[in-house]
Amino acid sequence: MQSTIQRMRRWLDPRNIRLIGKGDEGRRGIAVILALATMLVVVSVALELHITERNNMIGAAVTRDRITLQQMAASGVHIAMAVLLKDRQETESVSLQEDWADAETMAAIVETFPFEAGKLEVAIIDEMGKIQINALVQFPDGGNFNDSHRLLWERFAQLAIAADEELQHDDMLTLIHALKDWLDADDNITELSGAESDYYQTLDPPYEAKNGPLDHLSELLLVKGVTPEMYHGMAGIGGLSQYLTVFGAEKIGDQQFTFPGKININTAELPVLTAMLPFEYAEFAPLLIEHREATSGSVFTNDLTRQDWYKQVPGMAGATIDPGLLTVSSDIFRIIAGAEINGVRLTTTAVVERIKPSEMDPWQCKVLKWETE
Repeated sequence: MQSTIQRMRRWLDPRNIRLIGKGDEGRRGIAVILALATMLVVVSVALELHITERNNMIGAAVTRDRITLQQMAASGVHIAMAVLLKDRQETESVSLQEDWADAETMAAIVETFPFEAGKLEVAIIDEMGKIQINALVQFPDGGNFNDSHRLLWERFAQLAIAADEELQHDDMLTLIHALKDWLDADDNITELSGAESDYYQTLDPPYEAKNGPLDHLSELLLVKGVTPEMYHGMAGIGGLSQYLTVFGAEKIGDQQFTFPGKININTAELPVLTAMLPFEYAEFAPLLIEHREATSGSVFTNDLTRQDWYKQVPGMAGATIDPGLLTVSSDIFRIIAGAEINGVRLTTTAVVERIKPSEMDPWQCKVLKWETE
């Protein structure tokens, strides 16, 4: 706007005005020029003020909508927490037969908290229906394989190889050994395909092996043998990130912790469920899912509260799932709350743990992770 005014001043400077005639005609010409120049200044200033105010209004509207979206998404997370706490008061087991896992039920619950504008969607995922990546190593000593999870990873590797023709046995073996070296507390390489800091220091840029549990799942991309394709998506079974979790640590004493690594058979997805089963029973995994979902009308017909319910599935009577992998309960969940206004969407993801500080205290939800994007 300042540059426009400066130009107008130069145009109006008498030294820059050339007379187009003499006498009255010349004066009328000057008057016309001055009138037009004045109108041009007024219009230009008004236009620039309008543009500035319009941009300010748009910026304010965007800021207002984003704040509203954040509040809506946060409300969605708290609605989900309330559902999870109600569920914990009713049952100790956790399955996909419950309200928190039903999309229609959750949508109906969300609708009871109307917003003046926009739309809110909430979904809950059982985080303990996934493979606890840190359970591959025995903590707190952190030096040796957890045998139950080593076999689980080997079965999971076979599943990945069967689904993706580009993957080879050596690729998955490298991943398992390198992951163990990344997690364990020492600098000893696990067999020939493992990797410690000596290997990672040769990369560009160089870095050190973690030698401890993963805090964020994306750290897996730093481990030898893990490609972006393997992490984000593999043919047929999705990416590793879909089936793994860094959560599940339990305290043992004041300073130490461990990762039990038990997986909820009631909520595990097909690839994880398949890897939980002994090799000779892997083909029965889809039947376990059918058993979990069986209904008569709107009522689920099968009881999933016992850990050995899988033996009721035809052909599974002689099967035994490693007790070190098996549970039917969970208290750690991932909540995804998506809010939308005027075509703009914001998603908040929270990982929460249901806890009971003492026998006298009510159940609470402790936030383990909160991200908004």
